[in-house]
Amino acid sequence: MMNDIQGVTEKFNIETYLEARKLAQKIVLLTASQFDVGMTEDDGVRIIGELCENFKVESTWHPHKFRIGTDTIKAFREKSDKTIKLQENDIFFMDIGIVINGHEADFGQTFTVGQNMDFANCQKTARQVFNETKELWRNEGLTGEDLYKKAEALALDKGYVLNLNMDGHRLGDYPHGLFYKGSLSNFDRKPIENLWVLEILIRHPEKEFGAFYEDILI
Repeated sequence: MMNDIQGVTEKFNIETYLEARKLAQKIVLLTASQFDVGMTEDDGVRIIGELCENFKVESTWHPHKFRIGTDTIKAFREKSDKTIKLQENDIFFMDIGIVINGHEADFGQTFTVGQNMDFANCQKTARQVFNETKELWRNEGLTGEDLYKKAEALALDKGYVLNLNMDGHRLGDYPHGLFYKGSLSNFDRKPIENLWVLEILIRHPEKEFGAFYEDILI
């Protein structure tokens, strides 16, 4: 790894990097617009892949994730149940990591289908915990470690459990692992803007569903 954990290479361009972020967000939203009752994780991943091809995404730095129903409580490395199908009242999220002109993007968001208020509240709460944690980063200059302690407390206060196996990471020009391979929750300094991803995965304390939201600290 390079010496400067919060550094970039000489090829890094902030405009290109932020354009990659916008495209990742666009692909997630376009995929969500194509949902259909009965679709599986493989169906969702296929749609993401087709959109990436249409937008000439050069590569990915992590596999696409499309989690449905009970799979929404699972962290990134946990194995999916490929038999799950999207129901009339359901919850699902996406997580994509693309590379555009040598610059990485990573974005994840949760969506709901139908009129289930528990799902809708969980979806909203994940975004709220993300935004409130980001505000603490912006206003109080907290370390990565302290950010996740705060996020855990915020989730609990809202009636949910934070999954600390989804605990943030570096991002930047590809590959960010040249600078830092650890998690944001183990980072003992204030993360600088743009180059760190805050991941929030919460679950209902009693039921088998959750919600996810991730984006860079910006």
